[in-house]
Amino acid sequence: MVLKQKNSYPKKGPHYSWVYLCIALFSVGFCEAQKPKDFPASDPASDPVDLVYPLLDTENSRWFFFSSASRPFGMVNLSPDTEIDGAWGSGYRYKTDTVKGFSHVHGWQISGLSVMPVVVSDENTEAVFTDFYSKFSHNTEQVFPGYHSVELERYGIRAELTSTKRVGLHRYSFPDSGRPAILFNLNTMLGPSANANGMMEKTGNRSLSGSLAMEPTHRRPKPFKLYFKIKLNVDIDSVRQDEGTGNYLVYTDSGIKNILMKVAISYTSLENATTNLDSELKHWDFEKTVADSKKEWNDLLGRIQIEGGTETAQRRFYTDLWHALQGRRTISDFNGSYPDNTDEKFRIGQLPLDENGNPKFAHYNSDSFWGAQWTLNTLWGLVYPNIMQDFALSLLQYQKDGGLVPRGPSGGNYTYVMTGASSTPFIVSAIQKGILTEDLESVYQALKKNHMVNGIMAKAGYEHNTSLGGGLKYYLEDGYVPYPIPEGKFGGHQDGASLTLEYAYQDWTLAQLADKLGHVEDYDYFLSRSKNYKNVFDVSTGWMRPKNVDGQWKEDYDPYQHEHGFIESNGAQATWFVPHDLEGLVELMGGSKKAVEKLNLQFETAKKLGFTSGSSHSQELHPEYSRIPINYGNQPSIQTAFIFNQLNRPELTQYWSRKVTEKVFSGLSPSTGYNGDEDQGLMGSLAVLLKIGLFQMNGGTEENPQYQIGSPIFDSVKIRLDQNFYPGKTFSIKTINNSEDTIQIKNSTLNGEKIEGSALLHSQITEGGELVLKMITSK
Repeated sequence: MVLKQKNSYPKKGPHYSWVYLCIALFSVGFCEAQKPKDFPASDPASDPVDLVYPLLDTENSRWFFFSSASRPFGMVNLSPDTEIDGAWGSGYRYKTDTVKGFSHVHGWQISGLSVMPVVVSDENTEAVFTDFYSKFSHNTEQVFPGYHSVELERYGIRAELTSTKRVGLHRYSFPDSGRPAILFNLNTMLGPSANANGMMEKTGNRSLSGSLAMEPTHRRPKPFKLYFKIKLNVDIDSVRQDEGTGNYLVYTDSGIKNILMKVAISYTSLENATTNLDSELKHWDFEKTVADSKKEWNDLLGRIQIEGGTETAQRRFYTDLWHALQGRRTISDFNGSYPDNTDEKFRIGQLPLDENGNPKFAHYNSDSFWGAQWTLNTLWGLVYPNIMQDFALSLLQYQKDGGLVPRGPSGGNYTYVMTGASSTPFIVSAIQKGILTEDLESVYQALKKNHMVNGIMAKAGYEHNTSLGGGLKYYLEDGYVPYPIPEGKFGGHQDGASLTLEYAYQDWTLAQLADKLGHVEDYDYFLSRSKNYKNVFDVSTGWMRPKNVDGQWKEDYDPYQHEHGFIESNGAQATWFVPHDLEGLVELMGGSKKAVEKLNLQFETAKKLGFTSGSSHSQELHPEYSRIPINYGNQPSIQTAFIFNQLNRPELTQYWSRKVTEKVFSGLSPSTGYNGDEDQGLMGSLAVLLKIGLFQMNGGTEENPQYQIGSPIFDSVKIRLDQNFYPGKTFSIKTINNSEDTIQIKNSTLNGEKIEGSALLHSQITEGGELVLKMITSK
C-alpha cells in the first residue's frame, strides 16, 4: 500500500512501514485487536524510539492519555483532538474520524489553546467560527514520539506538529485555492475544563499574544490561567474576532501556502511565555525540532536495552516505557517561575536556581501517586533517579507553599484526588535509595503532618472543604475506618476497609523513615498504626470485610462485590493489600499453605476473565467483569503475583506474572493496552517491571530496598545506571533457554555467584553487574 504524501516528512525508522501499514489495516479491521501477528526480532541497531506504537489503547483513551508531538513531561502536549467534551472519552479517540482542533495542553484536569488551520472562502466567511471540524483518515496519518501529521480532508491541508518542552511548532501546507487562515478556538469546552475569557491581539507583523482561563472543575476548584505567545514565519494580514463565540481568525497572505507557527505557553505571565519561546526555539527548522525530540525520547528509552523476543514484544515494551515517561506535565517556566495557587491569592513562585542560574528542578501538574508504590517507585527509582528526584522536590515545593504534600496537584493547587497519603511511599522510597538526601528532617515532618488529623490522609477523593470523608479520626481512635462513615458523603472513595488498608501501609512506610532518622517514639507509634489492617480482616470468612461505626461486620457480605467498602476494587482483590506485613496476613489466614492455595485459586479464576475487569475503566462496575478476584486493569491488586515469592513459592510468581504479561500487556492495538486507565505512567511502568522481572513489594521504602525477581520475557535486559546517583555503570539480566514455555527459573547467579532466594538488594543492583537466570519448562 502506498500512503499519500504531499510533503517531505521527517525520516522514519526501519520499522515504520509496518506501523503505517497496520494503521491503515486497523481502519478496515484487518489487524487482530488483542494480539497482532508476531514479527521477526527487530534489528538490534534500531533506536528504541522507532519501536514505540503511540496508538496503543487509543479507542479507550482519556484526555491526558494520548501524546504525540510532545517531549517527556512536556508543558506542551500538542496533538489532534477528535473528542473535546469531558475528562473521559476525550482527546484523541482512534475511532472518531473528525479533527476538532489541535490543542497544546492535555494534562490532569487542565486543557488549553486549541487551534485549527482552515481555508476561508466566500461561502464560509461567517460559518467558519462554529463549523470548522474536518474529517481525516488514518491512511494518511503519521505519528511517532515527537511528531504527528494529519490531512484535513475538508480543506486539503496537511497539518504537521512537533514541539519543545514549552513550545509547539506547527507546519501547515495549504491547497492552491482559498484563503489560508488559522482559527483560535479560545472559548470552548476542552476535555475536562471549559476554556473561557480568551483574548488575543496582534503584537507585530508576525506575532500574536493572548491568554485564556481554564474554568474550575469538580476536581480542580480554582480557575487556572494560560498565557501564550505566537510567532509565524509569514506576515499576518489581519485578525478578526467573532462576536458570538469570542474566537479569533488569523489571516495570512493568500499567496503563501506553507506556514510555520510557534506557540509558546506559560501559566505565570505573557513575559514568561515569550521567554519560553525565545529560550527553547530560536530557529524555524521543523525537521531539526523533530530530530531533537526524537533524540530526547531515545536517550531516555535507551536506558533500558533489550534483546530477544518478537518485534511485537519489543514494540510493546518500548511503548510501555514511553508511557511511563509522560502524562504528568511540567508547569514551571524555563526560568523557574511557576504558578502557586495553594493560597487564597494566586502568586508567581520561583524555583531555586543552581550556580549557573538554571532551576534545580521542574514543577509539575500530576495525577495522584495512588499505586505508584508498585510502579513508578521502582522503575523511576532504578532507571530514572533524576526524574524521581525532580518529582519529589516538586511535591515538597507544594508543601512549602501550601502546607501539605499533595497526592495529585493540578493548576498549581491541591485536588485531593483519590485517598490517603500516597506521596509518602514515593518520597520515602527516594530517600531510601539515596536519591533525596538533603534536609531530611524537614521532609519527615512534612510527611508526618499528612498522616495526622490536619493532613491529607484525613481527606477522601476531591474533598476540598472538610477533613471528614477520610474517616481518619476513627482510624486513630478505633483502629479502622468505618463503612459507611457516619458523617455522610464529603468526597469520593469513602470506602472504609480500603482506607484502613491504605493508611496502614502508608504508616509503615513513614515508620521506616522515622527509624532512619532516629525518631524512636514516632517509629513505634506509626508501626503500631500499621497493624490496623488486622481490624478489618474477618477470620470467619478469610477476607477483608467492612465494619460499621459500631464495629459490626457488613451484613450479606460478598467478597466479589465491587466497591461497597473497597476503593475501585472488591474484597477479594483488596484482601492482599498488606505489602508491609505479609507474614502477619498469612498468619491470619491460617498459615502459608492456606494463603498460597487461596491466592492461586484467585488467579485461576481471574485467568478465565483475562485478569482484568473488562477492557476499559468504565466496565469495572459491570456485573460481568466486576466480580473478578484479581484485577490487573487497576492498581489495588497489581502486586499479587509477586506475593508468591514471599510465600516461598517463586515458581508461582514466575508463572502468574508471565501469564498476566501475556494476556494483559502484550497486544499492539488501538482497542486494548491498559484497559483505558493507564493513569499517567502507572500501568506502563508495571508492564515494564513485569517484562524485566523486577518488582518491589513495599515500594522500596525499607532500608536498602529489596527487589523481587520475576520471569523476564527477553533474552537480555541491560539497564544503564545513572552515575550521578549510583556507582555502577550497567546492570544486566541475562536469561538462558528463555521462551514462552520455559518461564521458570531453575537457578540464578549474580556476577557468577549463586543466589539463594528470589530477591536482590538495591545496593547489589546499583553497584552494577550481571544477573543470569537459567530457565526451564513450567511444571
